[in-house]
Amino acid sequence: MTHPTLLVIAHGSRDPRHAATVHALTERVRTERPGLRVETAFLEFNAPSVPRVLERLAAQGADEVVALPLLLTRAFHAKTDIPSVLREARARLPRLHIRQADVLGPSPLLNATLGRRLREAGVRPGDLPRTGLVLASAGSSDPEAIAVIAEIARELRHTGWCAVRPAFASALLPRTEDVVRELRAEGVERVAVAPYVIAPGRLPDRIAAGAEVAGADVLADVLGPAPELARLLLNRFDEARVPVGASLSA
Repeated sequence: MTHPTLLVIAHGSRDPRHAATVHALTERVRTERPGLRVETAFLEFNAPSVPRVLERLAAQGADEVVALPLLLTRAFHAKTDIPSVLREARARLPRLHIRQADVLGPSPLLNATLGRRLREAGVRPGDLPRTGLVLASAGSSDPEAIAVIAEIARELRHTGWCAVRPAFASALLPRTEDVVRELRAEGVERVAVAPYVIAPGRLPDRIAAGAEVAGADVLADVLGPAPELARLLLNRFDEARVPVGASLSA
């Protein structure tokens, strides 16, 4: 019997920065837990594909894989795309035990990563009472995903910001630039934009452009290969391996 493999499943993008960021994150996960085999696969645009990696693992004698969606909310890809790909793989590779881990969010570690990126962009604790925060996500038509973003914004509001508002790069409104202007109109002195996305690409670029055109004071970087995010991936990996009804402390 082999040790379980962590398979990180990213969406993929035509933007080469996306795959580079994903690989940097998985490399940090390997550093955090030496000895753990960590593989990366993509749903589209980039190679290797999920089926290809699973076939290779099976051919190499792997018997357990934890498939971890590199997604922040439970929307279409987590509920439909990835389960479908994994079902097909299980049918073709019956000796390979494949578990699907939960998505990354919501999590205090994601909020900590947001805080790290905002500090790196120049936000200091004393700035929060006079600064409005735009929590800019990719966007989704899934009500569960939208509710999660709204709840994160409410949680962040209690950490000292004078206001926290969600914005979306696609699927629904408001856009980043709309929320920046709305906060300005309400008299907020400074406005910071925090992209709630993992890697660069078309939608994060849209968030950045909106922040710039509306004159935001601060634009944080994407979450990227932060240490908090690497630890979160390992947490989801460990949780997926705990039998139903058991606990990590057991």
